[in-house]
Amino acid sequence: MSGLLDARQGLTARNIKDNPIMEKMMYLLAQYLAAAGISLLEKKDVDSHSNLGFSIENSSMYSRPLNDYGDMLAVNFEKFTLDWISNDVSTSLRLDGTTHAEILKWIKKMADIAAIKVPYAYSFHYDFPYQIKDNFVFKLLDANRLNELLDLRIMAQSVLETFIEDQNLNSEIRIWPHHFDTGAYAIYNDISGEAIGLGLAVPDNICRDHYFYISGFKGHEVIDTSDFKPLSPGSWGVNGYIGAILPTTEIDKKKAIGFLSEAFNQYKN
Repeated sequence: MSGLLDARQGLTARNIKDNPIMEKMMYLLAQYLAAAGISLLEKKDVDSHSNLGFSIENSSMYSRPLNDYGDMLAVNFEKFTLDWISNDVSTSLRLDGTTHAEILKWIKKMADIAAIKVPYAYSFHYDFPYQIKDNFVFKLLDANRLNELLDLRIMAQSVLETFIEDQNLNSEIRIWPHHFDTGAYAIYNDISGEAIGLGLAVPDNICRDHYFYISGFKGHEVIDTSDFKPLSPGSWGVNGYIGAILPTTEIDKKKAIGFLSEAFNQYKN
């Protein structure tokens, strides 16, 4: 495990107490997909070319199409594989026991087979919290935790799909590789320019657990929620966050949708 360092602490991942290693591994795997978008696709506003989709049916997060034939790079949570998805034949790389260097070699090989002329580059324009070396080996160290992480992504995708449809909003639902949240952004008042950002975030300084969040915007300004009514469930203004959050501990899809709907109604009113 010496190939993975926490750049902010300078410690090997295995030496960090209570280290959520599968979370870090899935974060790192998402970066291969993001790098494909960054290096192979035309740049889009707000870096949308680098963000990822999620398939409940396939238990996978996936890149945007990387060529005119719709080839995509994906990570399958259930099988713990890296997949090259093609209209002809899809190919998988087993991740358990595979090094960073081997993954890069495989991706470049698949891009060559797909006749992608632009070279794949594992580089980023955002701050990267870990330093990964060629000798880092991906390991399926905790299958139960990986299944839990899959269940969280499935719930997030399902909750956001239902909420957006129920509220007649228009937004893609994407995984943003830098912060690794499943998120959406939708304008709900075309005249005033008011909008909401919402989704499922990974544990951070706001909350120690995965949590659903929603925040309002008017133009580039965040809407103040200090006078909003208390939520049931969920809370406004936790740890300096201007918006509402709901930790995922002991909640289900219905409660998460209810939280987002209750908070959204206060923004609209």
